[in-house]
Amino acid sequence: MGAQLRVYKRRIRSVTATKKITKAMEMISASRIMKAQRAVAASSPYANELTRAVTAVATRSNAKHPLTAEPVGATRAALLVVTADRGLAGGYSSNAIKAALELTKRLQSEGKTVDTYIIGRKGVSYYGFRNLTVAGSWVGFSDKPTYQDAKDASAALIDAFVTETADGGVDELHIISTEFVSMLTQNPVEARLLPLSLEETEANAEEQGPFPLYDFEPSAEGVLDALLPRYVESRIYNALLQSAASEHAARRRAMKSATDNAGELIKSLTRLANTARQADITQEISEIVGGASALADANAGSD
Repeated sequence: MGAQLRVYKRRIRSVTATKKITKAMEMISASRIMKAQRAVAASSPYANELTRAVTAVATRSNAKHPLTAEPVGATRAALLVVTADRGLAGGYSSNAIKAALELTKRLQSEGKTVDTYIIGRKGVSYYGFRNLTVAGSWVGFSDKPTYQDAKDASAALIDAFVTETADGGVDELHIISTEFVSMLTQNPVEARLLPLSLEETEANAEEQGPFPLYDFEPSAEGVLDALLPRYVESRIYNALLQSAASEHAARRRAMKSATDNAGELIKSLTRLANTARQADITQEISEIVGGASALADANAGSD
């Protein structure tokens, strides 16, 4: 039984060390969530106003522009998938990848070829392991993205959008990211970045009040040309910030669950160790009593 007690003690030490690590990771993620939420709140007004400006130009002018023109007979689409660089975040990355695969199947059923772009090592590993084609990828900033990271990703997507499909371009831009709803709820969401859905954006913009009067200089098309990269960059940046907050929240929840499970396992192992220790003590007492009885019998026989 002594060997079994040593095994229990060794496992208790191992689980206790793991519990300290998961508790530290939980606290780190909890502290980073607040920063990520502040970043989302700071970027949202800019993204909303830029979308409102693009909508105003598109709806208050007769401009014909790829930004707002619904493609006829679209044959190719680009899909940007936002995942995490690190694991231990529950189903955060797998949920985004699942949503991306479902969207890919739907677009392919519409007769469109899908070019996939990925942010995050988890998505890159998933697609690479299954030999799925990836048109572009960016890693190393999923938990703390900057505007420059959004610019780097949007540059490749905009270049694909303005290129003719015959030359390898795309007709549509889609994004799969994770929306931060609360500390307990993070949902994968899909959105079409380009062409801009005027009905949806105009309905959202009208909730903020009537549009002001605009003068376009040099032209509405020129304004849209200037707003196109800024619009895509702001939407991608906001999606990255939402996803970063969701990643931290998912990791905090996963680490809290791991910490709680480690605590329960330590309690269970402690009970088993106490049982083994009691068995050792009982056995030792039995051996002492038996030895004393044998010695007493031997002495009585000699007398």
